[in-house]
Amino acid sequence: MAVLDERAAARRLADRFGFGPRPGEPLPALDQLLAPGGPRQLPQLDAPSSDQKARAEQERRLVIWWLDRMVTDDTERLTWFWHGHFATSEQKVRDPALMLAQNETFHRLGKGGFTELAKALVTDAAMLKWLDGNDNKVGSPNENLAREFLELFALGVGHYSEQDVREAARALTGWTLDRKTGEAKLNPKRQDRAPKQIFGQPGDFTAESFVDLVLARPESAAFVTGRLWYRLVSPNPPPADAHQRVIAAYRPGSDVRAALRAIAGEPAFRDPAATIVKQPVEWLVGLLRATGLKASDLDAKKLLNGLRGMGQLPFRPPSVGGWPAGGAWLTTSAGVARMNLAQLVAQKAKDDALARLRETLAMDTWSDRTRKALDGVAKDPRKLLAVAACAPEYVVSG
Repeated sequence: MAVLDERAAARRLADRFGFGPRPGEPLPALDQLLAPGGPRQLPQLDAPSSDQKARAEQERRLVIWWLDRMVTDDTERLTWFWHGHFATSEQKVRDPALMLAQNETFHRLGKGGFTELAKALVTDAAMLKWLDGNDNKVGSPNENLAREFLELFALGVGHYSEQDVREAARALTGWTLDRKTGEAKLNPKRQDRAPKQIFGQPGDFTAESFVDLVLARPESAAFVTGRLWYRLVSPNPPPADAHQRVIAAYRPGSDVRAALRAIAGEPAFRDPAATIVKQPVEWLVGLLRATGLKASDLDAKKLLNGLRGMGQLPFRPPSVGGWPAGGAWLTTSAGVARMNLAQLVAQKAKDDALARLRETLAMDTWSDRTRKALDGVAKDPRKLLAVAACAPEYVVSG
């Protein structure tokens, strides 16, 4: 199997485990990219409001804040991954402060043990609103959160029965949202403490012991590591032997960081064919970084309209299944929105970043066809930037 050379492999690592290179800086090492996220200065958000305009303004501030964080800090890459995995949308939650609290959980726990992260998410306030956990009580269980946890978060399709879903829903009863504090709390009066049977095992399962039971299933390690591979390496499944090595690294403690380190060390990670179409947010953040800008440097309305036109706004996944991948981002309408957004960035790009454009975007490795297209705008650095940012070699992470 052909593999990328050291420079190309380092570039891929920066694109997949981070948000790409910065002008004039060396490419980050693996240890830098896997470092735990430090404390973040969180935006100040007001108490929940019934006023739609006020809530929309808070959400706008939250999105710009997070995009700025992504531009400056690669540790946000895994926060972004988990937001797509445990996809939760402000469209239904209708409380930016709850979305921020969930985001902070992703940031704090996202590179540690998946078990701890999963336990936090099944009792997360935003998740309870999103998947109707707030309505789940003894005598009237709501199956939504239990089903999605099994299918989309922890095991995958075909690894549980309808009986497991019903019993799992009972295990998750009792968790409610305190609307005054915005916190999730266990209400014993709403909790089902009668015996349950999940995966054929009897017990008085609670939310915590339910997660332990699910993640102990052999399918769980394969599923979680497979999702990491799918989003960070290739839409094609990993070779069986490579996947087993990643699973072996992950299994002691459901260790996400160990799994990522194993993924980065696999020859298949360096396979030139392991390309990924960048998600619109990843594309934008990398472009802002390459041009020395932050999201807050741009007109917020135009920026968010551009992402919306490309089909991806942070905190607004289309469903609990998260965002699509691959060719879904390459439609004609998305291409028009991408060019408009690239031009918006180009208008504000710093001169020193424009001077380093070929190096930062790795343009010297691009195809003859793309170079020919760029030659036509080579005398205008800002046009060159906009066209280059929409070229296949930049839209697709090679």
